[in-house]
Amino acid sequence: MTEPRIPGHIAIIMDGNNRWAKLHGKRKLAGHAAGADALRRVIRKCIERGVHTLSVFAFSSENWNRPKLEVDGLMRLFEKSLNDEVPELVENKIAIEVIGDRSRFSNSLIEAMVRAEEATAAGTRLKLNILANYGGRWDIADTAKRLATQVQEGTLELQAIDEQLFENNQNLSGQSSVDLLIRTGGEHRISNFLLWQSAYAELVFSDVLWPDFDGEALDACLLEYAGRERRFGKTSEQVKG
Repeated sequence: MTEPRIPGHIAIIMDGNNRWAKLHGKRKLAGHAAGADALRRVIRKCIERGVHTLSVFAFSSENWNRPKLEVDGLMRLFEKSLNDEVPELVENKIAIEVIGDRSRFSNSLIEAMVRAEEATAAGTRLKLNILANYGGRWDIADTAKRLATQVQEGTLELQAIDEQLFENNQNLSGQSSVDLLIRTGGEHRISNFLLWQSAYAELVFSDVLWPDFDGEALDACLLEYAGRERRFGKTSEQVKG
């Protein structure tokens, strides 16, 4: 029997923390804490299944519009998780990278990000991208700005800019494109997440609220992915041939 096809790069929009908290009569921060537990379960399952890259939407650039009390609690939880999880990440050979605009984060949170990245840099079992204060449009605009600066400085010819060069200068440069994009919580949109990198990703929407998402739920998404035919512009006959 043929082994099911496993995506190399999975991206997840972890949606449903607040609704989970409301459903269980808890405060919003309890939902986010439960969401952190769900991420640990999914990381373990990704390693078990042989996934090499996991990108998760931890905090979008639009999330600053949430109530200040919730945002402050999220930042504290984020910093605590970064500090507490490093030993286990190192032990399990997981390399972490925080991707997004860091200008609005506190100095202590930025320092925690840098420490975690440096401590786990040698990890080879799984690359974990945490997208924080991130937006797909920001990512594209940031890359365009970087290339425009090189043209302005005379170190890059305008005519040399193509899709490959653009990709090589993005914040996820050197990483493979997203194969499978999952959104939990029942919503059917990608909410400005990894727009460039997910151009040919298979989209799977799960009704499971993120804190309840576990290895079994991920396996269900992997099963759906395995049943998809990825054509990349070709015909079905060409792919089968």
